[in-house]
Amino acid sequence: MLQPIQRGFLLSRHVQDKGNNLQITLWLKTEQGAQQLVIDDELAVFFVEEKNVNNALEILQQQGVRLVKQQSLALKTFEQVAVHGFYFANLSQFYRARDCLKAQKIKCYEDDIRPDDRYLMERFITADLDFIYAPELKCKKSKEPLAIDLTMLSIDLECSMSGELYSIGLYSNNRVKNNSCELKCELKCELKRVLMIGEPQTDAASYILWVENEKQLLIEFIKQVTLIDADIFIGWNVINFDFNLLQKRCDLHQVKLALGRDASAPRWRTNNNNTDQQFIEIAGRVVLDGIDLLRTATYSFPSFSLDNVANTLLGIGKKVDDVDNRVDEITDNFLHNKQALAAYNLEDCRLVWLIFEKTQLLEFAQLRAQLTGLVIDRIGGSVAAFTNLYLPKLHRSGYVAPNMGDGVSGLVSPGGYVMDSIPGLYDNVLVLDFKSLYPSIIRTFKIDPMGLVEGLLEKEQGYEKAHKQPIKGFDGAYFSRTKHFLPDIITSLWLERDKAKLQKNAALSQAIKIIMNSFYGVLGSTGCRFFDPRLSGSITKRSHEILKTTTLWIEEKGYRVIYGDTDSIFVHAGGDKTATQCQTLGIELQDFINEKWQRTLKKDFDLPCDLEIEFETHFTKFLMPTVRGRDVGTKKRYAGLITLHNKDNSPYQKLVFKGLESVRTDWTQLAKEFQQTLYLKVFNQEQVADYVKSMVEKTLRGEFDDKLIYRKRIRRKLSEYIKNVPPHVKAARLADEMNKKLAKPLRYQKRGWIEYCITINGPQALEYLSSPLDYQFYIDRQLCAVADGILPFIGTSFGQITDAQLGLF
Repeated sequence: MLQPIQRGFLLSRHVQDKGNNLQITLWLKTEQGAQQLVIDDELAVFFVEEKNVNNALEILQQQGVRLVKQQSLALKTFEQVAVHGFYFANLSQFYRARDCLKAQKIKCYEDDIRPDDRYLMERFITADLDFIYAPELKCKKSKEPLAIDLTMLSIDLECSMSGELYSIGLYSNNRVKNNSCELKCELKCELKRVLMIGEPQTDAASYILWVENEKQLLIEFIKQVTLIDADIFIGWNVINFDFNLLQKRCDLHQVKLALGRDASAPRWRTNNNNTDQQFIEIAGRVVLDGIDLLRTATYSFPSFSLDNVANTLLGIGKKVDDVDNRVDEITDNFLHNKQALAAYNLEDCRLVWLIFEKTQLLEFAQLRAQLTGLVIDRIGGSVAAFTNLYLPKLHRSGYVAPNMGDGVSGLVSPGGYVMDSIPGLYDNVLVLDFKSLYPSIIRTFKIDPMGLVEGLLEKEQGYEKAHKQPIKGFDGAYFSRTKHFLPDIITSLWLERDKAKLQKNAALSQAIKIIMNSFYGVLGSTGCRFFDPRLSGSITKRSHEILKTTTLWIEEKGYRVIYGDTDSIFVHAGGDKTATQCQTLGIELQDFINEKWQRTLKKDFDLPCDLEIEFETHFTKFLMPTVRGRDVGTKKRYAGLITLHNKDNSPYQKLVFKGLESVRTDWTQLAKEFQQTLYLKVFNQEQVADYVKSMVEKTLRGEFDDKLIYRKRIRRKLSEYIKNVPPHVKAARLADEMNKKLAKPLRYQKRGWIEYCITINGPQALEYLSSPLDYQFYIDRQLCAVADGILPFIGTSFGQITDAQLGLF
């Protein structure tokens, strides 16, 4: 009897040689629990041009490489050259063959596609799959996304500065099905556990599990992981710190770190471009790092410390992150107050969990995997996502993918269009924004790697019928009207995003937006096999044309465009209009431009238009500043005031800053607060002189010392700064000199963040501040710089207001 079809969400995949054959192992989460699938006897394959086949076979034979088969295929390169498939029974022979042929300058196509990735992508499997044993295992893409809950376990280690473990915290609050309930309802089941080295204490919290020593701590941790059996480990810098340290301590004690669902140890690998970055693979489980995932989801924070992120997102935690004091406190608690350490350890686990819940990070990672085929823990991966979606479609159209570097060279595609701004202080500026401009251009003008190949062929063959003429791009590019995939991929993603918005599914909407917007970057990246400047150039140069043409149309209607940037146009509506009139004008311009583009594209290209501009913002007051010391306008820097309404329809004002000090992480808190208050006063036509004088006086009196702290990232090793040594690096070097004298760990040698102040003796790290602050420096470089960005537009300057006053001090 046939087995029923089962469904699962893909957790991990692995390929290895098993004897003389290749074996692919997939771990899924199904409704019945975790399931391991083993696929035997798959073949690894790459492709060789037909003209090189005989020579390649001879080379492989001479080198003793075992080839299972080679055969002619109905596939060709982008240069229209037929290819043969070379098939291998295991990875070792596959890699040997590739290296041998490359050494003899014989080109191999798609020789970097892993067999497990190829197995899935050729079946269009992303993350959800159906499988059946009939009698052998068969897998296929699920017809619709699965609604399978993945369980998480938050972990956190506490240790000494030298890495000796004190405790391990475990926390989860997963949904579980209550089968005893008639409605099959779901409940949350909170788990709190801290594994602590030490003698049991009778009055200790019930969640503390005591162990004798570090080895027993590791053994108990592995036991708890097996009992809890979570799908996902989460944490903060959890791979590079927590799991890395666990592995080192297990190695020291000769304990197998058996975290896999098959009791296997993790597999480790490093980033080829950054050996400090490590990746971990655990059979049947996934590790998600909160910092990496937040960045992938485009979150940005001045500091990604757990305390800062928790404070920002949840309103929980401390803002100050004093590493030295924290480590000393942890060690002191381990020696004298283990219960306090356990509570601290558990709270860090809980904070990570709450951040994941608040930002829907797990849902984001799942949906991204379902949409692209990327493994759920993949960081970045836009090139891999594009390849997963595009390659199987390309094969079915008779092409193999090009190799890295095959695209046309010598051309440069520009970035987004940024027009010269017209500086000034304006009333009523309207912002019109093209909705996802680059994806819209790809959809409208059919920009596509295979479409470029087919379009150039069509042009060469001289199609004359209007409906068959390829679409002209830039730099000699032509795109087929009918033979393409990328426009259709984006269209399907677009529709899914519209659904997600209607369903208020923020995680799905954000995942789709990131994927769609990444496709331009992929086509413009030399790290992508489909890179060709004619592709990226046909997107960006078209965007320049669209913004310039739209600007011309608006100005022909009598309105002044004061700025344009990538996909946005800023229109001065005039100072004599009411808020209602501005709203009406914004909608009128939106409808006018959309209708105009519909007609223009039909007339000039015989194409339907997927471009759509939206009236986005009405700034009641708007500042477009000048470049410091010059009369020309800036780019990507402005400020404005908008009026919003509360739920009861009462109005309130909101300041918006772009690229200015208020949103820059490398400016002091004093500068940010000063700018926000000063700009609000100017926008509301209030007097500013007394406020500016007061801020200078209070700065000189030392009332703002806690707001004069700079916080900057050290992006290279300290030793690599040789010629131009910036202030924060000078402060870091002085601090580590003090650390060395005091026999403390050197904090700043290998990148990181530093907080420092400018003193009369130069920059000094906050923890070793010994000289008086240089108040005049802060007045000149912070207050004056901020003020003179706006005061000249109201006929004054920082100097005019403060010169007489400063002479008194």
